[in-house]
Amino acid sequence: MAEVLSQSEIDALLSALSSGEIVEDDVLKEEEKQKVKLYDFRSPQKFSKDHIRTLELIHDNFARIIANFLTAQVRSNVKVNIVSVQQITYEEFIHSIPNPTIMTIFRMNPLNGSILFETNPQFVNQILDVLLGGNGSRKFKLREFTDIDKNIIKKINTGLLNNLKLAWEDIMEVSIEVDGIETNPALNQTLAPNEPVALITFSVEMGKSSSFINLCIPYLSIEKFLDKLVVQYWFQSSDDESVKISRELIKTRLNVVDVSLSAVLGSAKITVDEFLKLSVHDVITLDNTCTSPVTVKVENENCYLAKPGLLGKNFGITILDFIDKDVETDE
Repeated sequence: MAEVLSQSEIDALLSALSSGEIVEDDVLKEEEKQKVKLYDFRSPQKFSKDHIRTLELIHDNFARIIANFLTAQVRSNVKVNIVSVQQITYEEFIHSIPNPTIMTIFRMNPLNGSILFETNPQFVNQILDVLLGGNGSRKFKLREFTDIDKNIIKKINTGLLNNLKLAWEDIMEVSIEVDGIETNPALNQTLAPNEPVALITFSVEMGKSSSFINLCIPYLSIEKFLDKLVVQYWFQSSDDESVKISRELIKTRLNVVDVSLSAVLGSAKITVDEFLKLSVHDVITLDNTCTSPVTVKVENENCYLAKPGLLGKNFGITILDFIDKDVETDE
């Protein structure tokens, strides 16, 4: 937060400006220096704005899905909203969550490595209270979780994580495998402290209380699939079926279009004088022999080589080959 000046300091600053002791440009330059954002080269931003935006879109959908799931589980209205999506280090994430807490370690194939799903103690205790007969409105003390607590919340978290399949289906098909749960964040050494992670934070409103849950996706897990985390790719891939249908419709309409077709037996060059002296029954020698294939043109474009002949009482041609068949142009 910027420092607030007292009235005496403001008067002294105005006096210095009027007397010339301080130049206005110096003050503006100082303000510009304060606007400069520091960049830590030890922890570079590996997730671009497009990646963060796509992750936000995916997990905003995930928030709506798990809100319906939790509502069905606790028989009460539950609202889940995405709060933030940001890149931090794994060490910062571990230090930001309480101890004890419930950390579900799972794999989301085909992504690499382990992903962490942290449920706040307030959220866990409220869910446990409702499932065990309470109304979830009482105050909870921070305590160690029992084996019964862990087994119950593991089933709930597994159900929550399985909904990631629906949230990610527009990007890729994923499968969820829960490896286990951990209550002490400091004991979970799955990543290096400086490893960048994408932290997605959700707020959960149940009754009159609110709690938080976090999804921690390491950069190493998603590195090979970063090209898919682009909004343009997402909408393009989700629209593949409609594009395919449109192409078939266009192809069907093009099939009924009339085109001109002509077979060129050969060509010859004559002078203007020879042209003026032409008369009936004169013979012009072409540059093509009678045994050589003729060129077939479609809309004045050379397309085929053919053999001339008779088709009943009519002249006809038999297609022998394509012209420039190895060259494709999409103009």
